[in-house]
Amino acid sequence: MPRNGWSPGIVPFGADETAYLVVDCFSNGTVYRETEVEKTDLETVISDLLTGRYNSPVRVVAFNTLEHWSEDVSADIAAELQTRCDIAGVLVPEHVRDFVEAHRPPTRQLALRLVYCRNHPSASRRAFPALSYRPWRHQLRGRLRARAGYTK
Repeated sequence: MPRNGWSPGIVPFGADETAYLVVDCFSNGTVYRETEVEKTDLETVISDLLTGRYNSPVRVVAFNTLEHWSEDVSADIAAELQTRCDIAGVLVPEHVRDFVEAHRPPTRQLALRLVYCRNHPSASRRAFPALSYRPWRHQLRGRLRARAGYTK
């Protein structure tokens, strides 16, 4: 006779595998979508997301009853969906686009500091006509000597 508050587990006893459940959004709230035990592996969940089995996925939770852990893996699943669509050369399907965009990590644009090196062989004299390979002090000294009538 079952004790109060007891409910049957969805993962069979002794199964050492990670189960993935999708939190789906409906007009009246969010629910964990009911699925068969055999269809809770990663590949099946990803293919179901890509084929449109879920209405509006909000989150994917992974858990392992033997190792006693659970984790929100939505960001990892969203990255995998984006990667698979990129490899196939197609856009992310409309029904999971909001899920992928909501769990995409923020992109960082790194700024590069541009440095001009006038002594570098690829430096163009035409682009900077006032610059030459000699330092500007030598140019100024040369101009002053030319005005004074000195020759080299």
